[in-house]
Amino acid sequence: MARAIHAFLLGLKDLNNPRVVRVLAQSLALTLLLFIAAGAAIFFGARWALDHWQWLGAEGLDMAGILIVLLLIAGSWLLFRAVAIVVVGLFADAIVADVEGRHYPAAAARAVDVGWRRNIALALASLARLIGGNLLALPVYILLLVTGIGTPIFALLVNALLLGRDLEAMVLARHPGRPRFDRGARWSLGFLSAASFIVPVVNLLAPIASAAMAVHLLHLRDKKDQP
Repeated sequence: MARAIHAFLLGLKDLNNPRVVRVLAQSLALTLLLFIAAGAAIFFGARWALDHWQWLGAEGLDMAGILIVLLLIAGSWLLFRAVAIVVVGLFADAIVADVEGRHYPAAAARAVDVGWRRNIALALASLARLIGGNLLALPVYILLLVTGIGTPIFALLVNALLLGRDLEAMVLARHPGRPRFDRGARWSLGFLSAASFIVPVVNLLAPIASAAMAVHLLHLRDKKDQP
C-alpha cells in the first residue's frame, strides 16, 4: 500500500504538467458532456415511464418516483465513473506515454505504440467489466440497503477490484510480456482510484491521476525488483 500511495502522490504531481492538463481538459469536457447526456436520457426516460404507468395508481406512482430518484442519486457515481473510464481509455496511450517519457525514458523507449483501436478495445472491455461486475453485485447492494452504509462500502470494494484490473491493463498494453501486478498492488491501485472518485472535485481529476498512478506503480515496482 505504501508504494501505491507514493505512486498516487506522484500521479497528482503530474497534473501540473501542461500536456497532462491539456489531456485532462479534453477528457473532462467529453466526460461531463457524455455524463450529462446519459443522465438526461435516464431522467426523461423515467419521467416518460411514470407518465405511462397509470395502472400503478397515485400512491404507486409516488413510490416509483421516489425509488427512481434514489436510484439516480445512487447511480450517479457509478455512471460518472463508467463514462470517465471509457473516455480516459480513449486518451490512455497519450497519458501513459507522456508520464513515461518524462519520468521513465528508458521504459518509454522500449514501449510499443498501442494505437486508437487498442485503446477503444480496452475502454469497451473496461465498460463491460464495470457493468457486468456491478450487475452481479446488485443483489448484495439491495440486501445491504437496510444497513445504511453497507451498500456504498461494498460498492467501493467491488469497483476497487474492477478499477485495479482496468488500470493494470491500460499500462501493460504498452509493455506486452511484462508480468502483471501482484494482488496487493492491484488492490491498492484500484482502492485508491475508486476512493478518489467519491471525493467531490477530486473525482473530476481522478481518471487522469489514476492513469498516472498506474504508470508510476509499474515502474516503481521494476526499480524495486532491480538488484
